[in-house]
Amino acid sequence: MTLLTPSAWPDYELIDSGDFMKLERFGAYVLARPEPQAIWDCSLSEAEWERQAHATFRRDKQSPERGDWLRLKPMQDPWTVRFRQQGLDLTLKLALTSFKHVGLFPEQAANWTYIHDAVKALPVEKPRVLNLFAYTGGSSLAARQAGADVTHVDSVKQVISWSRESMEMSKLDNIRWVVEDAVKFVKREERRGNTYHGIILDPPAYGRGPDGEKWVLEEQLNGILKTCAALLDKQNFFFIINLYSLGFSALILDNLMAQCFGNLPNEQSGELFLTDSHQKRLPLGVFSRFSSVDL
Repeated sequence: MTLLTPSAWPDYELIDSGDFMKLERFGAYVLARPEPQAIWDCSLSEAEWERQAHATFRRDKQSPERGDWLRLKPMQDPWTVRFRQQGLDLTLKLALTSFKHVGLFPEQAANWTYIHDAVKALPVEKPRVLNLFAYTGGSSLAARQAGADVTHVDSVKQVISWSRESMEMSKLDNIRWVVEDAVKFVKREERRGNTYHGIILDPPAYGRGPDGEKWVLEEQLNGILKTCAALLDKQNFFFIINLYSLGFSALILDNLMAQCFGNLPNEQSGELFLTDSHQKRLPLGVFSRFSSVDL
């Protein structure tokens, strides 16, 4: 089992974690927001968190998912951060949302560099890459900057618009944007006989498609993995899946991957994590990735 974390980068820092919260710096701004995995004590005092934070997220008592942000200091919203590492130079739009997210999952930076290196290493002139449940598209931008022909699929039109802004700020173009339910999209692609050299899968625990299609991770993950196996090129390929769900262990994912894909060359699997400035390691989901090239 691999414990995977991104290399340090100037525009992001996990300052502290604990008491089911995390204190993070995104560029110029520090945010406090819920984190269900941080069950230990904070290292810094409550007063120090309040002193540092520009905004803190407060859950709505009527909703387990939604809430609002309490502004403690002046800040821009939206704003941008920059990611420069291993040949990548991306500018990403961030904003405060009612779901506590800001448009960036910093632990995924470890996969951005992997995607960039995989696209560069594949002996294909312009690898076709499919990003499913693509959200604000850091992975799509990494693949596109490496030279891939990228298809970005998400069911929320506003998120697609957000991704497009980050693409333009990163001086990129020609990503194919698809507003559609991911399950419907991959089934149609399989019927058409289309294939991809790279597939990135980052499904939520629960979700809704643009026409009300229901996504439940436990019920549909097995099926979409089988379809992805059919879509993946048989000669030159890479595949990445991330799962952020408290009910899924790396062993469950290992079993699914072996069943659906068989041989997994250059495979890595385990947990994604970030380390705060007090050396506490915060787990942020399980992952599996493999490729036809040795990276």
